[in-house]
Amino acid sequence: MKPPKIRAAHGPEYKIQAEVTRFLRARGWHVERLVGGEVRGGAVQSGLPDLVIGHPRWGVRFVEIKNEASYEMTKAQKLKFPVLAKFGFGIWILTEATEEQYERLFKEPNWRYYWKAKYGPIDIDALLGELDDNI
Repeated sequence: MKPPKIRAAHGPEYKIQAEVTRFLRARGWHVERLVGGEVRGGAVQSGLPDLVIGHPRWGVRFVEIKNEASYEMTKAQKLKFPVLAKFGFGIWILTEATEEQYERLFKEPNWRYYWKAKYGPIDIDALLGELDDNI
């Protein structure tokens, strides 16, 4: 029998998230973390972007942190991101704390760029139905 895997205290994107958070705060953004055991109705929320950020001049953004070299969307993200986008949630994916990445926040939400072909087509009606089935 194999010994159980020792799980790291933080996932591979934790360091990137910490760097991006510091980077954004240095530019006047308020940053709130949305992941990590948030509870609603007794169930852990999943599929939400990692951060919600706000700026007095630029407004609110939802930010997902990914490792550019090895990212995958979770099943919950594949369900929720298209639905959230349909209802007006802008979701931006950032992969490092750089000026180039920062500029993404001032363009159209870019989560679709990270949607891999293997995830299949984005079918909002089917996703809404699947979300309803899981409630």
